Amino acid sequence: MGRGRGWGSGGGADRGVATVWAAVTVAGLCTVFAVVLALGQAVAARHRAGGAADLAALAAADRALEGAETACAAARRVAVAQDAVVVRCAVQGEVADVTARSGFGPYLPTVRARAGPPAGPSGGVPTDAPARPPADPSGDAPAEPCGGHRADPLAGVPSDDPVRPPADPPAGASDEPRAGP
Repeated sequence: MGRGRGWGSGGGADRGVATVWAAVTVAGLCTVFAVVLALGQAVAARHRAGGAADLAALAAADRALEGAETACAAARRVAVAQDAVVVRCAVQGEVADVTARSGFGPYLPTVRARAGPPAGPSGGVPTDAPARPPADPSGDAPAEPCGGHRADPLAGVPSDDPVRPPADPPAGASDEPRAGP
C-alpha cells in the first residue's frame, strides 16, 4: 500500500457523498422547521384575532342598551387594546356581532364573534328558577323535611330555597309508606 491510500481516501465515485447527504438532510430539516414555524404563526394570529373578536363582542354587548354607536365604540377600544381592528360591528337588541382582524407576520385572519344574554328555550331570557335535581327512581332516597324548606346542614337552619312538589308523581308511586328492609 502506498502512502495516502488509507481508508476512505480512495479516488472512487463515493468521494464527498457524505457531504452531499449532510447538506440535503440539513436543507430538508430547515424546510420542515420553516413550515412548522409558519403554521405556528398562522395559529397564533388566528388565536389573537379570535380573542380580540370575543372581547370586543362582549364589550359591545355590555353597552348594547346604550345604543349601537356607544356599543361599537367600546368594541373598537377593546380591539385596539388587543392589537386588532374591528372590521364590522352590528348591534341588534342586546346581541352584538363583531368581526375583528389582527395581523401577525404575513397573516391577517378575520374572526367573527357574537355576544349577548343567554337565550332560553323560547328564545328569550330564562325566567324560571333552576330545575331541581331528578328524584331517585328507586324510592330509596331519604325524604326531604316538611315545612316548605330544605334543611341546612349548618346548625339546622332552613335555607331560602323552597321545596316544590313534583308536577306529576312517577308511575306506580303512592302516598302510602312502603315497607323496606
